[in-house]
Amino acid sequence: MQWFYLLVAGLFEISWAVGLKFSHGFTKIFPAVFTVMILSFYFLSQALKQLPLGTAYAIWTGIGTIGTVILGILIFKEPLTISKLICIALIVSGITGLKLLAN
Repeated sequence: MQWFYLLVAGLFEISWAVGLKFSHGFTKIFPAVFTVMILSFYFLSQALKQLPLGTAYAIWTGIGTIGTVILGILIFKEPLTISKLICIALIVSGITGLKLLAN
């Protein structure tokens, strides 16, 4: 269950980052609501009850990083480069390694 909590925390991490971009510096009210990180922190805290801190934190930020890069490309038309793809692949391999070696 702790891995599920960590995944949910990562998804909320993505939602607040994207909401922050849409809020235009908190000048737009509706998107600003999604920048509240409390749910991300809550689910991370639940995952931390059983997972090692370093592993959970690295995976949480990795999910957030990968998700925001992908949504930045899809929604905000940010450029997709080979270097971005390589870096995302490195993050995914790191997350996979941490998941496999966390026990």
